[in-house]
Amino acid sequence: MAVTLTSLTDLASLGFDAVIDVRSPAEFAEDHMPGAISLPVLDDAERARVGTIYKQESPFKARKIGAALVAKNAARHIEGPLADMDGGWRPLVYCWRGGQRSGSFATILGQIGWRAETVAGGYKSWRALVVKALYETPFPAPVVVLDGNTGTAKTALLHQLRARGVQVIDLEGLANHRGSLFGQMVGGQPAQKGFETALVQEIAALDPTRPVVVEAESSKVGDLRLPPKLWRAMCDAPRIHVAAPLEARAAFLARAYADLTADREALHRVIDKLRPMQPAESIEHWHGLADTGRFQTLAAELMRQHYDPRYDKQRARTAGDQARTVTTEDLGEAALPGLAARIEALIQCSR
Repeated sequence: MAVTLTSLTDLASLGFDAVIDVRSPAEFAEDHMPGAISLPVLDDAERARVGTIYKQESPFKARKIGAALVAKNAARHIEGPLADMDGGWRPLVYCWRGGQRSGSFATILGQIGWRAETVAGGYKSWRALVVKALYETPFPAPVVVLDGNTGTAKTALLHQLRARGVQVIDLEGLANHRGSLFGQMVGGQPAQKGFETALVQEIAALDPTRPVVVEAESSKVGDLRLPPKLWRAMCDAPRIHVAAPLEARAAFLARAYADLTADREALHRVIDKLRPMQPAESIEHWHGLADTGRFQTLAAELMRQHYDPRYDKQRARTAGDQARTVTTEDLGEAALPGLAARIEALIQCSR
């Protein structure tokens, strides 16, 4: 039996014990349904082999070889990760478009006695719901943008606001990137589709009657594009601007980017990326600051010469007359809860 997904919340409400993605590991890595586990019935090489045989030799031969591979891999999963499942276990199985891979695996599971069902349309049906929500539907809640020059602890303040019960979407967290040339994070960024699946889950959970706070971004976070409906809502939204002295911002960045400064080679590579935009003497000077561990001074100079001028230009294009300012002299960890409380009060005033 095939289950038809009609909304983004169906997976959570249908009550299956597990959601199983039987596509290849590469397909799963790009994106998958929320909470799904990867039990591929064809690995990447096997999928490519079967596809080549189908196109270049014979569909019948491809199906025969594919069936043998599916049976072999299904046996491995049954004897491995599924070995301890009891007779009442109820999995939901999907592949690319609800075809042979998921149907074959669900049939094998059903013969054992498990109540396996498939997703009508497979992953493509889920992706269609994501595209509709992000690209065709207006953003569902009022947006407030938390703005401020580099180093004003905006992401940390988002986390503080969330702890206070404010609706927040951490775009940089979802994108696994801090939103600047120096923003790479361990693990790299997800694929665009994976980012959108994570984002749409946060959007689906919003209370549309309450504002949601997002950090000021360009239309991209690292290499990932923000959906146009969200970007338009951010451009039109009221803004709360966090202002702090350069010294306080530099101290914050030296702490926040400790992972990058610990990897000197990576830090030098990023500094070199500024060569098309900054004089050669500045680049060499910044390399010298990195070599001698003067990271707070490096952060201050990068902000003064590179980031602040660019943020000022961008803000002039997007902020309009809707910004309110919260000023602080201290961005230390102990100061952030009080700063978040002041921001929350301004959010309430913006409603």
